[in-house]
Amino acid sequence: MGRTIEEKVNLTVDWLREQVVNSRTKGLVVGLSGGIDSSVVAFLIKKAFPESSMGVIMPCKSNEKDKDDAIELAKAAGIEHMVVDLTTEQDALLVKIFRELNDNGYDADKNKRLADANLKARMRMSTLYTIANSLNYLVAGTDNAAEVYTGYFTKYGDGGVDIIPIANLPKREVYEWAKYLGVPQRVIDRAPSAGLWKGQTDEEEMGTTYDMIDDLLEGKEIPKEHRDLIEGLHIRTEHKRKMPPAPPKFD
Repeated sequence: MGRTIEEKVNLTVDWLREQVVNSRTKGLVVGLSGGIDSSVVAFLIKKAFPESSMGVIMPCKSNEKDKDDAIELAKAAGIEHMVVDLTTEQDALLVKIFRELNDNGYDADKNKRLADANLKARMRMSTLYTIANSLNYLVAGTDNAAEVYTGYFTKYGDGGVDIIPIANLPKREVYEWAKYLGVPQRVIDRAPSAGLWKGQTDEEEMGTTYDMIDDLLEGKEIPKEHRDLIEGLHIRTEHKRKMPPAPPKFD
C-alpha cells in the first residue's frame, strides 16, 4: 500500500528543510503565478519554514486576475509575499534588443512572441535570485513531473532554480495535494497557463493534455499521436535537463 498524501507532504517538507540546512541558507523563495503548481510549492515551503519563506508575484504585461489569484493564494497559505512589477523593465529591454537587431540587419520580428515570452521568464528568474541572494534563501522551482519530462519550461527562466519540490508529482497528483493543502478553489479551477502571452494555455501550446502525459509516465497506453508528440518533446528538450556541454579535456 502506498503512502498517504499527508505522509508524502510531510516527507517533502522534511526534504526541503534538509536542502536548506545542507546549503547553509536560511529559507526558501518561490515565484507565485496564481497557478496550481506554484500554489502547492508555496504551501510546502511555508510548512517547511514558517518564518523564512517568501512568495514573489511578478506581473509582466500580465492579466490582472493572475496577480489577484496569486495574492489570494499567498494569503491562504499565510506566506509572506511581495509584488515586483516587471512590465516597464521588460518592455524597455525588449525594445532595446530588437532595435539593435533590426539596426544590424536582422529580422527581429520573426520569433518575437517566443523571445518576448522567454525574456519574461528569465527576468522573473533574475528577480527571484536577486531576492534570494539578499535573504540568503534558495529558489524553489514549480515544475511538475509532466513539465520536467516534456521540457515545458524556459531554459534559465522558470527552469533556473535551486530545488524542484514537485518534480516527481504527476499533474493529477498536484491537484490532489492542492486540495489537501487548502489551495483556494479558484486557483484549482484555473486552466494551467504559464501566463507568457494573452490567452496562452499549457495544453493548447503543447498540443496534448496533462492527463495524456501522466498516463504515459505511469506506463499506460495512450493514442500513438499523443505518444509520438510527447516523446518528441522529451527528445527535443533534453538539453534543458542537462548541464551545458563542454569539449573533452585535451592532453
